Amino acid sequence: MATVSFKEKIKGVGGDASYEAKARVLQEQLEAKIPASLRLSLAILEDPPLDVTHIPETCGLLAPKELAITELDATAVCQKIAAGELTAVDAVTAFGKRAAIAHQLTACLIDFFLDEGIKQAQQLDEYFRKEGKVIGPLHGLPISIKGMLPVKGTVGSAGFLVNTEIATDDCDMTRILRSLGAVFYVKTNQPQTLMHLESKSTYGRVLNPYNTDLTAGGSSGGESALVAMKGSCIGVGTDGGGSIRAPSAHCGIYGFRPSCRTTPLHGVLWYQPGQDGFFSSVGPMCRSGRDMRLFLEVVLGANPALLDPDALPVPLKVPDLTKKKLRVGIMMHDGVVVPHPPTIRALKWAKAKLETSSEVEVVDYTPYDHDRGYSIVRELYFEDGGATVRRLLKESGEEMLPLTEWVISPLHVRDHDAAEVWKLRDERDNYRREYSDHWRSQNVDVVLCPPFPGTASRHDTARYWGYTAIWNLLDYPGTAFPSGFVADPAIDIYQEPPSPMSAADEYNLSLSDPCIQDDATKFKGAPISLQIVSRIYNDGLVLAAQEVVERILKS
Repeated sequence: MATVSFKEKIKGVGGDASYEAKARVLQEQLEAKIPASLRLSLAILEDPPLDVTHIPETCGLLAPKELAITELDATAVCQKIAAGELTAVDAVTAFGKRAAIAHQLTACLIDFFLDEGIKQAQQLDEYFRKEGKVIGPLHGLPISIKGMLPVKGTVGSAGFLVNTEIATDDCDMTRILRSLGAVFYVKTNQPQTLMHLESKSTYGRVLNPYNTDLTAGGSSGGESALVAMKGSCIGVGTDGGGSIRAPSAHCGIYGFRPSCRTTPLHGVLWYQPGQDGFFSSVGPMCRSGRDMRLFLEVVLGANPALLDPDALPVPLKVPDLTKKKLRVGIMMHDGVVVPHPPTIRALKWAKAKLETSSEVEVVDYTPYDHDRGYSIVRELYFEDGGATVRRLLKESGEEMLPLTEWVISPLHVRDHDAAEVWKLRDERDNYRREYSDHWRSQNVDVVLCPPFPGTASRHDTARYWGYTAIWNLLDYPGTAFPSGFVADPAIDIYQEPPSPMSAADEYNLSLSDPCIQDDATKFKGAPISLQIVSRIYNDGLVLAAQEVVERILKS
């Protein structure tokens, strides 16, 4: 196999010449926004290590004070600003400078507008100086925003070159965050179609900071890479099939997918308007469990249903689990694909730790026909058989990427007439009822399970979404969070070649050849994460359970 240079790895190759020219213009416009004072040396860029997470600390471009600020999580930033110990300008400047460095190493951005962020922060600092109080609970907090969520005056995209545009207004989510005092300074990269668990677009391929031979995930992969690089303490992603949880898992950060329509979606860029066979939801990607709670408390506390008529007025209720023993179901695999050895190791360790605690009761959870559910949701994603995707690619001459070709391919994807759409929705609703009955029979509060069939995958290989998309179909809220472990080639190997349980499992096994022990080295350093889910509208329970489980695992 030919060696791919770092520049080729990060930019991607191929495509129609006219498309390449258009894409180059957008890439050059973005690169021109990175100040010369924040550009990494050629010595670093020409031959960086696989793990680039420490480069911001060692490159000499950030002052000690800026490095200290970027070590803070979002909750700490808000607390320090409210106490007068940190200014909004210092906060956004530090994270913005580190974001510029992160982008050069991971291709995580599609727009960089630190100057505008500093102007907004100056106004907030002036308000604090005059009034002696914050304007809202997120006063001065720098928040990174996924490309498909419009921020007025900045670049946005619905996943294709042809619909990349400058936003004329905020979407409802960014409008609410701005009203709460948040400061915007970057927009982050995402994949073609917005329907990959990898993020490669007109702006390049997002690389995993812990191992650039691996993906940062998708579709919120720019966010996950940026937060992992500490160029953001909290960002906003979307999740219709795993697009918050999978990239968060791949980069060892925290991500939360709320129940659909509890957080506002109005104004978010999308290329299948009116398609409601499934919904995405908007949620946080951040550095701590408490940051997920902060985000949901303040956003839902703003009552987004008053702004977005499609949002549901469902309050966040976080139960006190000191008064109730949490019943945790452990799902080692979904009956379709067995995760790679690192994930199994982390799950077995977590189960053993939880079994020693008096705070939880641990049981084995049996999945219910996940293969059927995954087939239903894949068919729901493209009810026109992928015709819209093909049309949008053709309009600009954009090359269809391998994962796009896979995601719109038969047998799961085909065109439907009205009667067939009704039949498919009926299958969805029947499966949801069957699963609800099954969950109740299992008598669990939450399920602890893999967020992906392994750690971060190699580029262009993420072809099984079953560990996240099944919960999208059911609309069960969930969170991905780090186990604290990373893939270790010395121990994360198959002792003997396993027998695949499905065609998808056979493919997953091929990505980590059980007959070649050295194959495990390709995933070296990749974070190992876990996922917690519960029934629809139990968002607060998921938050509370994550706090309890993580505390036990860290004890």
